[in-house]
Amino acid sequence: MRYELHYWPSIQGRGEFVRLALEEAGADYLDVGNAPEDEGLGIPAMEDYLQGKQTHRPPFAPPFLKAGDEVVSHVANILQYLGPQLDLVPPDEESRFWVHGLQLTITDLTAEAHDVHHPVAISLTYEEQQDEARRRAKAFAGERIRTYLSYFERVLGYNPAGDTWLVGERRSYVDLSLFQVVAGLTYAFPNAMRRLAPEIPRVLAVAERVAALPNIAAYLASSRRLPFSENGIFRHYPELDPA
Repeated sequence: MRYELHYWPSIQGRGEFVRLALEEAGADYLDVGNAPEDEGLGIPAMEDYLQGKQTHRPPFAPPFLKAGDEVVSHVANILQYLGPQLDLVPPDEESRFWVHGLQLTITDLTAEAHDVHHPVAISLTYEEQQDEARRRAKAFAGERIRTYLSYFERVLGYNPAGDTWLVGERRSYVDLSLFQVVAGLTYAFPNAMRRLAPEIPRVLAVAERVAALPNIAAYLASSRRLPFSENGIFRHYPELDPA
């Protein structure tokens, strides 16, 4: 099956969590948002789905995935759908629910990271809410990053199969997502992450392990891996990450 990933062009954003799963599995997929509009792709093709022209169950927003006749939206939902197909989740149902729950926790963390630079309204620019962003960043960088990543540090310690991966003996899609979160937070809050590093050695080891997976390493070295920027979820504003 050829998958079609629909997400906004030129940024990693939430779509990157899905890209990492597709890349690690070596799946055949089309990144619709980054494809040429003159070939019937790009944003116009994506908007046809959002406006209900291509499906009677339109998604609220990207990312969404088209797989055959199915359209699946929301990152955690998409990864729960793809996990068994791409062999990125353990075979037993209990573990699959556990992986999904961990992914939902990453969804919460990602939302909080986004709201640091847009704490008042998405419709306002960062500059229009910079004072509020400073207050939000102080709490996020000083408290919430530690709260989330120390939780995943404990989860790794609880894994009966060892602390190599979050669930079971093999990597699952939530390990890939944890890598993306660590990479994004390191870009956005390098000082905060440097201070926290001694407390989360297992989490950082998983991130390094994911980056070294052959398919992921090839993807990270390719032009398909879009860079972090101040247009995505994880944004680096020095004033929000004091030394």
